[in-house]
Amino acid sequence: MIKIGLFGLGHLGKIHARLIGELSDKFEFFGFYDPNDTHAKYAIDELGLTQFSTVDSLLEVVDAIDIVTPTVSHFEIAAAAIRLSKHVFIEKPVTQTAEEAKKLRTLAHEAGVNVQVGHVERFNPAFKEARPYINNPMFIETHRLAQYNPRGTDVPVVLDLMIHDLDIILSTVQSPVKRISASGVAVVSETPDITNARLEFENGCVANLTASRISLKNMRKSRFFQKDAYISIDFLTKTSEIVKMTTLDTEPDPFDIVFDLGEGKPKKKIEIFKPEVGESNAIKEELDTFAQSIENETVPIVPIEDGEYALSVALQIMEKLKLNGNLIKENI
Repeated sequence: MIKIGLFGLGHLGKIHARLIGELSDKFEFFGFYDPNDTHAKYAIDELGLTQFSTVDSLLEVVDAIDIVTPTVSHFEIAAAAIRLSKHVFIEKPVTQTAEEAKKLRTLAHEAGVNVQVGHVERFNPAFKEARPYINNPMFIETHRLAQYNPRGTDVPVVLDLMIHDLDIILSTVQSPVKRISASGVAVVSETPDITNARLEFENGCVANLTASRISLKNMRKSRFFQKDAYISIDFLTKTSEIVKMTTLDTEPDPFDIVFDLGEGKPKKKIEIFKPEVGESNAIKEELDTFAQSIENETVPIVPIEDGEYALSVALQIMEKLKLNGNLIKENI
């Protein structure tokens, strides 16, 4: 049984607290640390959790921790835990800066502990079912649109929303990023509320990402185009669709969609199907796999290297936005 402590009882932290409690076969929930009196009262009165008055006092009695605090405190808490040889689950983005992420990675390797980053869309059942069909995509398009919520405007939209799709793309395109371009508009906050980014990879793949927090409706869709196939994933409705082009070796069925590519070339048939997607809780599953990685001494599904990579690309996009914004101002 893994003794675990929770840092942060905000909106997402409350969800983590409930799910850790449900994973009682994996975790012994020792308690929490949160200096916010309102959060602490809820955790004690409603969840029956034990409050610790300092970070160090909680770290001393656990084997692992779950960090769901504001990003500004991620590095300090995680570094303290790793130095005490504690395993760490840390919400995205992994840290505020690329340098902090690099330091955490070095500390984790030296301490021999697991650090898993909370890129939860990796555990979305629609993505999990579609992932085996994604093979060397050459064009990717993503849209992650959210209705306006004042609670999220203190975090740049790239780090709040787009980073989910960055992680998915970087985990499926097995090639380094060669070039990044980006543009955005600040509508209701001090940083861009809607952003578009274009990633070009060394293998020729291009990814076009759009993220917005001022949309009239919510949308979380990704489309992958590759040789002889198109894969569409709706992360919001948890559905996926696979469109494959296969060589036709026999006489087609009257209802088949057939492409005649010309004389001397085999005919192609279009096959469309939707993988069966089961019900699951992605956050609960990522916490469960974190426990499994500790028990089995294996690399987490989303290791700190992946969190560092996604953060690095996100920060480069934000630099491009800053540069473009300055150029626009200079030309006015």
